[in-house]
Amino acid sequence: MKARVVSFRRSHKKQHPGQIVIKVDGVANREKAKELIGKKVKWTTSSGKEIKGKVSNMHGNSGNVRVIMEKGIPGQAIGKEISLE
Repeated sequence: MKARVVSFRRSHKKQHPGQIVIKVDGVANREKAKELIGKKVKWTTSSGKEIKGKVSNMHGNSGNVRVIMEKGIPGQAIGKEISLE
């Protein structure tokens, strides 16, 4: 499945670079997002390195999900495509 990186998980004063929020194509509500929990995620850098992660929970009511990455991703990844297996 295809998805897009929306943002880092953040609060009012702090940003968590190891956790990201993604929007999955075709998922528009909380019930469909609940089915994605536990799936693997992979983001490929421009140099070909892969950073892997896992969907941990839902984020909001519009189908976004939260992903915990094994290593933090750079800010250039925001808005880019990410693959969901």
